[in-house]
Amino acid sequence: MVEKINRLKTELSVEKQTTADAEKWIALIKQYANPTELTAEMLNTLIEKIVVHEAVKDSDGTRTQEIVIFYRFVGKID
Repeated sequence: MVEKINRLKTELSVEKQTTADAEKWIALIKQYANPTELTAEMLNTLIEKIVVHEAVKDSDGTRTQEIVIFYRFVGKID
C-alpha cells in the first residue's frame, strides 16, 4: 500500500511538472507568435539544443544529414 502511494505521488509530481512546462512553452510561443525575422534572442529562448548527426551518402550519391531540434520545456517534436 505504501509503495503504491509513493508511486502515485511520483506520477502526480511528474504530471504537475509536465503541465507547468507546457504552460511555459505556450507563453513562449505566444510571445513569438508572428515573428518577422529569426533573431538570436528568439533561438535562445525557444530552443534548448540542436543535434546534428553525421552526414550519410546514399546509394544514388545524394548526401543526407539528420538534424534534431529540442525545444525548451517540451523536448523533441516529431
